[in-house]
Amino acid sequence: MSTAPEPIPLPVTAVTCLEDRAHVERSTELALAAGVQRLRLGPVSALTVDRTLHAELTAPHPATVLDVRIVRTWQPRGPQPSDDESPLRRRMRTLEAELGALGRERDRLQTRLGVLGRLAADLLREIGEGAGSGESEAPRWHRELDRVDAERDTHGERLRAADAESAALNAELGEIRRAMDLAGDEPAELIGHIELTVEAAAAGPAGLRLSHLTPCALWRPVYRSVLDGDSLTLETDAMVWQRTGEDWSDVRLTLSTARSALATEPPRLGEDRLTLQDRSSAERRTVDVELREEDVFGLGPAPVLGLPGVDDGGEVRVLSAPAPVSVPADGRAHRVPLSAFTTTAGIEYACAPELSPLVTQVVRFDNLSGHALLAGPVDLVRHSGFSGRGALDFTAPGAAAELAYGSRDDHRITRQTEETRDTSALTQRTLITRTVRLHLSRFSTPGEHGDQTVVLRERIPVSEVSAVQTRIREEACSPAPDTVDADGIARWNLVLPPGGRRTVTLVYELSASAKVTGL
Repeated sequence: MSTAPEPIPLPVTAVTCLEDRAHVERSTELALAAGVQRLRLGPVSALTVDRTLHAELTAPHPATVLDVRIVRTWQPRGPQPSDDESPLRRRMRTLEAELGALGRERDRLQTRLGVLGRLAADLLREIGEGAGSGESEAPRWHRELDRVDAERDTHGERLRAADAESAALNAELGEIRRAMDLAGDEPAELIGHIELTVEAAAAGPAGLRLSHLTPCALWRPVYRSVLDGDSLTLETDAMVWQRTGEDWSDVRLTLSTARSALATEPPRLGEDRLTLQDRSSAERRTVDVELREEDVFGLGPAPVLGLPGVDDGGEVRVLSAPAPVSVPADGRAHRVPLSAFTTTAGIEYACAPELSPLVTQVVRFDNLSGHALLAGPVDLVRHSGFSGRGALDFTAPGAAAELAYGSRDDHRITRQTEETRDTSALTQRTLITRTVRLHLSRFSTPGEHGDQTVVLRERIPVSEVSAVQTRIREEACSPAPDTVDADGIARWNLVLPPGGRRTVTLVYELSASAKVTGL
């Protein structure tokens, strides 16, 4: 074992933060002696995973690592105050002592005021009895009453001053305790040190690089979007949490979506037999259909309870912080800047009345960051300041992305539906006619000018079987849809002047043969 009185420092120089743990790299310079020797380095986090320890030596002469291990020692905290306490904790102990002294002083003052009150009552009773018996000692009575009132005023003022000082000390003590809860945690009781056994052919300097995995560290992507006119600036940040027991100070931070905890073996394949079976005569005579809803479009990922995982599109993504960062081991979220870009954005005011009566401002832009944008929350900022929080879906480099910037309060839309059903006696076909009326209004402030284009979307059922047919009655629509895509989404581009109103009528038919059931 090394005869040095203190262990050799082994600082953290680089960290690769994974989805639920961290790969930590440490480096230092050693002065090796010739032969086999054992060195003690650290301290390091007691959460270090033993089987992931890996050490490498770089030296101008042959040097080999024979063994590396972590040794944990228990260091209980003493019950009494120590000399290495922080100034914040010493101030807290001083305030507690002062509050105790003030409490005893207040008790004495209140007792004194009670005695003076009883003395004043006795003096007034003596004056009443003397006056009733014909005695007249007015000068003495005045003198005694003045002395009692003066003492009561003096002690009352001292009690009020003590209450004010006690309130101020309690407020300061509360602030200190809140600060201690946030940043003044007790040091870890379990301390780890690295025991390194090396063999050197000759004495001289050598560089040591040691790496290991540590739990209790994770990161998630976050964004900040600033919209100024048609210019959009998107800042990509990483929110990093770590509670490993040691601070990361000025380290090279790399962020990865690799999941080292997942198994690397493919799943076993089981036998899956498919059998064919003839349909019965009743099944041949009928076609059973049902209405099914499918999501064909959405802004951002679906909400997940708790902390969701990182969506990397099925491929490991690696991001690096452009400058050294410091992340304390306090378990709190720390924002680390990664990249930023500015681009021209396309703005659209869209509305889907079947889902929501609100008109939403949608911003479209291309990903010019040079890396994939992982799914995560976005702080939305306009020229007037923070306006809300949205969500960004996974976006490949150069691909188009969308952000919803909230609803417009000056627009309102209402939706009305009607349905009629008719069965033909000759063909036995069922005809369902649905009429959808949409009323869109724009409420403008005085002096507002300029038309506003609102993109209105309404869905139409799409049939997957030939026995059911869907048709838009364009002659009954007012106006007819501008486009209808393969998913049955009808779209109108409506231009509204200030204070304008528009009514859109959509009429479509569902025709089903007599064999169809379920509509």
